[in-house]
Amino acid sequence: MGTSPRRPAVKIKHEQDVVARMRGTQDRIADAITAFAGTMTFVYLHALWFAVWIVCNEGVFGKGAIWDPYPFGLLTMIVSLEAIFLSTFVMVSQNRQAARENVRADLDFETNVRSEVWAVHMGRALGVDPVEVEHRVQELLKENRARMNEGH
Repeated sequence: MGTSPRRPAVKIKHEQDVVARMRGTQDRIADAITAFAGTMTFVYLHALWFAVWIVCNEGVFGKGAIWDPYPFGLLTMIVSLEAIFLSTFVMVSQNRQAARENVRADLDFETNVRSEVWAVHMGRALGVDPVEVEHRVQELLKENRARMNEGH
């Protein structure tokens, strides 16, 4: 018996690996900020911050504690800037999520092609008629679409 050269194993890409290579420091920072901004802790901290700001600037602790009198122009500016930055961080995270979904779709497509090629080769080895199989697949797909359309 002769020895055959060893073929390399099939390397299948994993979504997490592909996405991790695409993710930089700026993306990690944007994700962390967006993750924190989407919590109730963020809401509670802001409610507390606004309450303290307003109470202090209404003179409850004396005139010396007032730094932004009503109508709280400085607070308004800070909150507006925060909203601009938070919306930007959310958009960055959404763009990364869209990129991740594109990677997932590409990998799903590769998996589907790989499965189809393997199925065809195994079918040939077993003597299965690919035309008959494809005909049956088309019938099943047509039936499935008809059932889906009945529900609408």
